[in-house]
Amino acid sequence: MPAADPRPASIVAILAGGRSRRMGEPKAGVLLDGRPLLAHADAAARGAGLRPVVVAKRGSVLPDLPGLERWHEPDEPTHPLTGVVAALRRAGAPIVVLPVDLPHVPAALLAHLAARPEPLVVVEGAGRRHPLLARVAPEHADALEAAASAGARVVATVEALGAAVAGEAVVAAMGDPALLLRNVNRPDDIANR
Repeated sequence: MPAADPRPASIVAILAGGRSRRMGEPKAGVLLDGRPLLAHADAAARGAGLRPVVVAKRGSVLPDLPGLERWHEPDEPTHPLTGVVAALRRAGAPIVVLPVDLPHVPAALLAHLAARPEPLVVVEGAGRRHPLLARVAPEHADALEAAASAGARVVATVEALGAAVAGEAVVAAMGDPALLLRNVNRPDDIANR
């Protein structure tokens, strides 16, 4: 396992390069409380005092948010870790990863992840592990790239890499984990919230 990287993360890589098959339209632009999901992620990152960047494929349709930088991920492989690797390579430093479909994640949780010294920390709460809500250091880029190329499951990949866990107690100190970690994957997730 790589040694601890004491540098705090200063960038939040907002993952928005997925196909959104279950949603039926690009998730980043889906409105929740009158704002696109991407705006919720952007606000959380800024609220944590971190620099938000959106990571997506070149052809991804994204809402235009002033001051939000866009970083491109490769078109292949189509795997959730592709955006993480692209952000790690570009940043060259630890990053916090935030999927665009987690609009209720509080700024305090992003700040907590940014400050952790471990090279890989994932969030666990509401009965499940969230391997793409994480702090990741560059020393894991090669292993994550290999996992993406092989089509490996993300949870199994982070477990194999010995990820530390920011657990239920960490999240619960900030609010109800079931709400804070609720994904928006389908139109019903917006309508029935």
